[in-house]
Amino acid sequence: MSTMRTGGGRWLGVYVVAYLVFLYLPVLLIPLFSFNNSIQAAFPLQGFTLQWYTTLYGNSALSGALANSLVIAAIAATGATLCGITVSYMDLYGRSPLAATISAIARLPILIPGVIVGISLLILINLIGLGPSRIAIVLGHILVALPTTVVIMRSRFAAIPKTIREAALDLGASDWTTFRRVMLPLSLPAIISAFMLAFLISFDEFIVVFFLAGTEPTLPLYIWSQLRFPRSLPTVMALGTSILAASFVIAAIAEILRHRGLSATVPRPADPSQPKQTKRGELQWHST
Repeated sequence: MSTMRTGGGRWLGVYVVAYLVFLYLPVLLIPLFSFNNSIQAAFPLQGFTLQWYTTLYGNSALSGALANSLVIAAIAATGATLCGITVSYMDLYGRSPLAATISAIARLPILIPGVIVGISLLILINLIGLGPSRIAIVLGHILVALPTTVVIMRSRFAAIPKTIREAALDLGASDWTTFRRVMLPLSLPAIISAFMLAFLISFDEFIVVFFLAGTEPTLPLYIWSQLRFPRSLPTVMALGTSILAASFVIAAIAEILRHRGLSATVPRPADPSQPKQTKRGELQWHST
């Protein structure tokens, strides 16, 4: 029996390693070829160079696309985070079937293919008269990033002991005061984490932008347009490496903040070496 378990665990380890290699090896090849002294992404490598990174500076089209992506991502992340806070809080404390329904609908876009979302949004913005524009992209990115912010904020609000909110209400605080003075400060790490992840989602989004972009392309659209020119491939890989590094740092910081926020509300076990105060105010030591 133990032999079967050992063999099963070994094959499971092989499967996990093979899956990780299949998933991340193509991503790791981008930084590797970005330092290759050749316009072709092929082995053997021709030599080490930084010239593809130097071409990123002074490119007006690239600078404009980057500025558009940063502005759109900041606005969309702010909107998605505010909506995520409201929806998740009302879902947990609103005690209303409508709030639960809205929360479920807000998380639904993560299950819908991006092409369907892009086509649907294009039809909608044409019907209301907006047309492909920066405003349309922001609205689309809020829709795409909303499920992430709702999931993060809902887990954070659920981790806060309900007795904290009940104590604030018993002391005479209104629902708005409790939300603003108690729940939001306790959820600050999760709010920052949700904003950062929503920013990344908006910054990297391509499919929705492809349908909603007007005359001002974002950075993913700029990268896609450069792939048609073989000589631009090394520069695109250098740009992709820079984006990959920045995304990894932001995602790591967001995850650290989220875990710190969750661990901050976990009750700590009582220390037997410390005295415990009785109802009369006397100190009582734990016996070992």
